[in-house]
Amino acid sequence: MTTHPFLDLAPLTAARFASIEDRVARLLGTEQDVVIMQGEALLPLEGAIRGAAGPGTTALNIITGPYGQTFGDWLRDCGATVVDLAVPFHAAVTAAQVREAFAEHPEIDFVSLVHAEAATGNTNPVAEIGEAVREQGALFYLDAVASVGAEPVLPDAWGVDLCAIGAQKAMGGPAGVSAVSVSERAWARMAANPGAPRRSYLSLLDWKERWIDGGRRTLLHAPAQLEMLALEACVERIEAAGLDAVIARHTAAAAATRAGVLALGGGLEPYVYEAEDAAPVATTLRAPSGVVASELVASALAADPTLPLAAGGGALAKEMIRVNHYGADATREAVLGSLVALGAALADRGLVVDVAGARQTVAKSL
Repeated sequence: MTTHPFLDLAPLTAARFASIEDRVARLLGTEQDVVIMQGEALLPLEGAIRGAAGPGTTALNIITGPYGQTFGDWLRDCGATVVDLAVPFHAAVTAAQVREAFAEHPEIDFVSLVHAEAATGNTNPVAEIGEAVREQGALFYLDAVASVGAEPVLPDAWGVDLCAIGAQKAMGGPAGVSAVSVSERAWARMAANPGAPRRSYLSLLDWKERWIDGGRRTLLHAPAQLEMLALEACVERIEAAGLDAVIARHTAAAAATRAGVLALGGGLEPYVYEAEDAAPVATTLRAPSGVVASELVASALAADPTLPLAAGGGALAKEMIRVNHYGADATREAVLGSLVALGAALADRGLVVDVAGARQTVAKSL
């Protein structure tokens, strides 16, 4: 009997693990500690909230999509007092709205925000919001899982204290490992929190005390070796291409999708109203009146199941279509294939579409 060569790899050393963390830190342009956690990005996202928030915390939880709703649930579960700032999923939050919330609730000392909501297709102006958060003196928690690689993510420049990322979207990497950058203020907040997880898979403090403070010589547990190597290869690919080039590719794919949809017609239109609020990682579309989005997507995928198309989650499945042009799918072929397939599905339902016009528009944009 033989084994797969992946099973015979030498163990991943602590030094190599640390070197991958350093490369992720460079990708984020941060001097903060970066911890690579051995699980999907929900692990650091939940671990950071449970570590930094608790009774006595007053959190401004900004909701521009489903993940913001989840963060509010976690914060309440920790015992925090939560002030929700919800905006329509077809828009972005503004720094002015954040400042208004601070004026109404000057006790706010924690802010949670999703940078880009791949599920709803919007992106939020983190730099401007970060300035407002700094004025307030609150701890700033950011979910940049969908945005990293598709648009700039700059924790230090924006004053972000906890910035969680995952590689499975715009970075084009594995889903099984994720990372979080942690500021000194955030470490201090967690150390002072008696409810922060300890001796737990959710614990960031375990990584701080047993890994970082120990000089990154001894790992807490056996690392997810294949996922770590995949993350290393993913970062190497981004470094070789240049982060600016990777971001530009996603920006172009999003612009081409939005313009192509408007040229296609058939009642299909961008879900996010303003182009400046639309996320580069994925474009969401509103299905025509009388057409169920999930059924339209099913028809398009029946023609080509490899297309990066999905219906919205939950109740949004009736009205929202997602073109997930991220990672390897941030290309003309993926965008054009998606629009052509959606156009054919719309035509089958008796709607008038201009597939040729959409083709021409995408060709000019990408």
